Amino acid sequence: MSLDKLKLSKSLVAAMTDAGFLTPKEIQTRTMSRILGGQDVIAVGPECSGKTTTYVLATLMKLKYAFEEAPRALILVPDVEHVDHVLEQFKLLNRNSTFRILGIDSRGTIETQMNEITDGCDIIVAVPDRARALYLKLALNTNKIQLFIVDNAELIVKKGLQLPVVELANSAYKSQHVVFTEVMHEKLNHMISPFMKDSAATIEVDEIGEKQAEVYQQMLYHVPNFRTKLNLLTLLLSDTEVFDKVVVFVNTRLTAQTVYKNFNQHKEGEISIYRSLFFDDKGYDDIEDFKNNPEARVLIVANENLGELNIEGIPFIFHFELPEQKETLIQRIVKHGNEDVVAITFSTDIELIEVKKIEQAIGQKLEVMELPENLKVVDAADKPKKKKGAQEDDESSERGAAFHEKKASNLKNYNYSAGAKAKMTYKNKKGLS
Repeated sequence: MSLDKLKLSKSLVAAMTDAGFLTPKEIQTRTMSRILGGQDVIAVGPECSGKTTTYVLATLMKLKYAFEEAPRALILVPDVEHVDHVLEQFKLLNRNSTFRILGIDSRGTIETQMNEITDGCDIIVAVPDRARALYLKLALNTNKIQLFIVDNAELIVKKGLQLPVVELANSAYKSQHVVFTEVMHEKLNHMISPFMKDSAATIEVDEIGEKQAEVYQQMLYHVPNFRTKLNLLTLLLSDTEVFDKVVVFVNTRLTAQTVYKNFNQHKEGEISIYRSLFFDDKGYDDIEDFKNNPEARVLIVANENLGELNIEGIPFIFHFELPEQKETLIQRIVKHGNEDVVAITFSTDIELIEVKKIEQAIGQKLEVMELPENLKVVDAADKPKKKKGAQEDDESSERGAAFHEKKASNLKNYNYSAGAKAKMTYKNKKGLS
């Protein structure tokens, strides 16, 4: 497909060709005509799918002529790195510097930026909180904004910058609103719903990369918050018949303590922490001791300063939290030999972007599992509520106390056989009888 399909000006087609963009991306072919036509658009696509180039082209096409005093396009991005990236894209495609484009972030003083805006500009690329500060000082005039763009919206939500985005969008009430994001979730919907028109088009491009390696069976539980993660973990692992040997990965040793203490009463030695934060918590310093002990069922491991860990032979791998580097998770789920292992990931809305990056890297989707009916889902006010249709559980159950685990080096040859094909692949993907 040629660039002519995007219906760009000859100068923009030439700029794209010179920059090495010879064919349009799917997200460009599906969104460009809608943006140029004035429709509000929510565009969802993975990293490197062409989102930035799409709105840079659309902005240059829609403004048509340059040099007015007040800006006509406002582009909000999550941080200074994204400001620089977007400015580079405009520099690449804004031939002959037709438009005056200004970057606004924390690296400049408010006074200097006020003067730069007053001198006149056509397009502003800004981080939300600094743009809002300039708006409140009456330096940023939003009355002539024609195109209001939010890029990497999922990262803006993750950074807690929803309020300035909403205030600025509402102030530019005459403008067209366009949102680009890698994922959609409830918190993001909550941010954009006050200003997106009901007629807004949602366009999703789901480009999965080529499969690089065989991985274990992947399952994903999407939960609203950390507290619900705790409830889900304890509920699933209460099935001792299925989950007879499990490693649970968290990010810090403090979180490992929190997860451990959340378990209800259990047999001594059944649940333990790997290299515990506190000296008097006698967990395991050697994972082989955990593997060889038939009484040890669940080992909680922190990614913090972990290094290499041999989890071969353990049938269930839980990622309670997504590690900072996706490669950390990926190396644990790459299949070795004929082992049958189930890898289960928990994700909140904020972590869904990391899930997407993992899916791109492994070349396949994680299978989304339904939450159990009897799971206690915690709402935003941290008040436990039952999933609809579930029976009430006893709220008075006590939390298990910390325990002192003896090392089990003298116990040999415990054969848990990768969980009998990971308990028939987690009882046929949770279709329990």
